[in-house]
Amino acid sequence: QHETLEGYRHYFNQIVGFFVVEDHILHTTQGLVNRAYVEELWELALSKTIAALRTHSSYCTDPDLILDLKNLIVLFADTLQGYGFPVNQLFDMLLEMRDQYGEILLKKWNQSFRQILDQDNYSPIPVASPEEYQRIACQFPFQDPELDKIPFPKKLPFSEFVPKVYSQLKEFIYACLKYSEDLHLSSTEIDDMIRKSTNLLLTRTLSHCLQYAIKKKNVGLAELVQIIINTTHLEQSCHYLEEFISNITNVPPDTINATKLYGTSTFKDARHAAEEEIYTNLNQKIDQFLQLADYDWTAAQGGAQASDYLSDLIAFLCSTFAVFTHLPVKLRLD
Repeated sequence: QHETLEGYRHYFNQIVGFFVVEDHILHTTQGLVNRAYVEELWELALSKTIAALRTHSSYCTDPDLILDLKNLIVLFADTLQGYGFPVNQLFDMLLEMRDQYGEILLKKWNQSFRQILDQDNYSPIPVASPEEYQRIACQFPFQDPELDKIPFPKKLPFSEFVPKVYSQLKEFIYACLKYSEDLHLSSTEIDDMIRKSTNLLLTRTLSHCLQYAIKKKNVGLAELVQIIINTTHLEQSCHYLEEFISNITNVPPDTINATKLYGTSTFKDARHAAEEEIYTNLNQKIDQFLQLADYDWTAAQGGAQASDYLSDLIAFLCSTFAVFTHLPVKLRLD
């Protein structure tokens, strides 16, 4: 990466050096060069530079390298603009590169989300002290007055993937902001770009990762219930994400034409998918229970005791439905 950047830096320095000299000659001598000649040279150099940058940057898969390259191009453009050379085409190209940068970020965050979901234990987070509680509260905006009344140690309702996913969402927003800086864009334009990119992250990348976690083999009822709880809390945090973006772009979320985040729908869709999976799993479990059970279905006469079949079935259903007691009351009623 360092060598690649150095190559770009050397390339830009040569072009800047050439045109600074040409500009100096134009302004300090008579008859050696004229304005039309210098402008024609610049047009030619600019078109070749942009073509070369488009070709080279298209092979880049490292977001940090693209960010560094963008900063070099901005410096290059601002320097030459200072000498009166038109550089709008360079900034147009940087906006094109912004789309490529966004796609690379989405791929990177896809891996991050997959890793978080794969490594999660899908169990409520135990907190033994106020310090631990505060550490998680710093990562994820969580408020529960009822839980606050319970003495330590206690458990938060969600698993580790909630604060981790939320932190990654914020990291992504920061990464988007970094590219948008110094492109001579208005706050509204930057805000719009960040929100649109974040929506892609939510509706495409994170949504697919959640669906993958829900649909993969051997996901138990307890895990599915925890996913429902987790996505409920992430959904409730969406307005904090809106505020977070507004705070870094200085554009109020209620601004006319401001792009809204689709986080709510992403987490609702994931929750519905988990609910459907639970329904399917329950049916399969009951079918398996009936198939595996070896009962005498034709008892000679009724007795004072409940049949083994009924006793086992009730025990099975009790243990199965005990999982759902972890759900918030509102979700259980839904």
